[in-house]
Amino acid sequence: MTRIVLEIAVDGPAGARSAFEGGADRVELCQALAATGGLTPSGATVDAVRAVAGASERVAVLVRPRVGGFVYTAEEVELVAADVADVVQRGAGAVVVGALTRDGAVDRRALERWRNAARGAELVFHRAIDTVPEPAALVDDLVGSGVSRVLTSGGAARSIDGVETLRALTETAAGRLQIMAGGGVRVEDIPALVACGVDAIHLSARTPSGDTAPSGPGGGDPGFDVTDGAIVRRAASALPVRL
Repeated sequence: MTRIVLEIAVDGPAGARSAFEGGADRVELCQALAATGGLTPSGATVDAVRAVAGASERVAVLVRPRVGGFVYTAEEVELVAADVADVVQRGAGAVVVGALTRDGAVDRRALERWRNAARGAELVFHRAIDTVPEPAALVDDLVGSGVSRVLTSGGAARSIDGVETLRALTETAAGRLQIMAGGGVRVEDIPALVACGVDAIHLSARTPSGDTAPSGPGGGDPGFDVTDGAIVRRAASALPVRL
C-alpha cells in the first residue's frame, strides 16, 4: 500500500516547517510564487529549507531564471545548468525545470544539459507542459529525457478543471513517469484528482500573513502569503492510501 504523495510549494524555511508539521511528504521551494509563478530561490534559502527537511528527497527546488515563456536562449540554458548544479550540491533531491521549443515540443537539448548538471538528482518538468495543446504527446520525449515527474494542471487554470487531461496523462505515462496534479488545488478537489490516477498532489496552502506594517516609501501591499499548516493537515487527511 502506498499513500499518494503530498507536495507543498513554499518560499522559505518557515513555510517548509509548517508544511512538514502538517503532514507534507515533500516541499517545492521557489521564490516570488504569488507574483511570478515561482523563480529560482537563493542558495541560502535552499540551505535553510534543506536543514528543516532533514533529507534530500523531501526537497525539490524550482530552477527558473525569469518570468515569461519557456523558450530559452543558449545563455539561459547554461544559467539554469549552473543553478541546478548549485542546488543539488546544497542537498536538493530534485530540481524542477522546463523548456520548450518554439513549436511547442520538449527542448530535449536543454533537458539533457540540465540532467547532466543534476548529477543523479530527480528531474521534474513543471507546468510548461500546460502551455501546449496536447500534453500527453510530450510524455515519450520527457521519459526519454530522463524526467521522472511532471507537475501539471491538465492544461487548465485549476487542476480540477483538467481532470480528463490528467487522466490521459496517467494512462499515457503508464508508470514510466509520475504525474503530479498541481495548479489551483483546493482540499475539496483532492478526491476527484486522486481518482484520475495521479501519483501526487501539489498545492501552495497559502494564506495572507495579516501584516499591516508599511512596506516602504515606494508603496505596495504590506502583507504577504504564508504557508498555512491547517490547510496542509486537511490536505494530508484527504489523501487516500493506494493499494
